[in-house]
Amino acid sequence: MNKKDLEERLINFAVLVIEIANDLPITKVGNHLSGQLVRSGTSSALNYGEAQSGESRKDFIHKIKIVLKELRETLICLKIIDRTNILSSKEKLYVALKENDELISIFVKSVETASRNQKS
Repeated sequence: MNKKDLEERLINFAVLVIEIANDLPITKVGNHLSGQLVRSGTSSALNYGEAQSGESRKDFIHKIKIVLKELRETLICLKIIDRTNILSSKEKLYVALKENDELISIFVKSVETASRNQKS
């Protein structure tokens, strides 16, 4: 997968997260989870864009680790939403959970590879 494809996946994931956030009920809990989900779920795409302009390999690795941190935070938020049963339909949620898992796996490998290459 090239950088452009990965960027597109992250953007599509951010759009999906926004759609899920918009489907949450307008309640104290719904508003809180919606805000948290939008912040972490969209920042992974934004931070990936920033990582592409890393000033050094060390800076690139640091920014990719931030992408990974945000993806993990988003995963926890999605799991909380799933377990609270506050969504009337969980179809998008399950798609997001699967994509989130796949993106985490990609970025774990990316950090490992970049770190290995930095030592070489």
